[in-house]
Amino acid sequence: MANSPQAKKRAKQNEKRFAINKARRSRIRTYLRKVEEAIASGDKDAAAAALRAAQPEIMRGVTKGVYHKNTASRKVSRLASRVKALS
Repeated sequence: MANSPQAKKRAKQNEKRFAINKARRSRIRTYLRKVEEAIASGDKDAAAAALRAAQPEIMRGVTKGVYHKNTASRKVSRLASRVKALS
């Protein structure tokens, strides 16, 4: 349990950050799921559109500290190659 005022403030800040990051991660996963569903259905146009919508969202996760830069780049790259293979 936090005893000092600084530790109490930190605990509060951590809870707030956790909630924000959780929401952001969830939002990114939703975009990823839309791309996955479009790929599974075999619709190249829908998959490409979903990827175009997901890409900035994933990269925003990097700038906000939710994902590491290389992780996000890897995810985008793998999705892009799967969308490209749909032709």
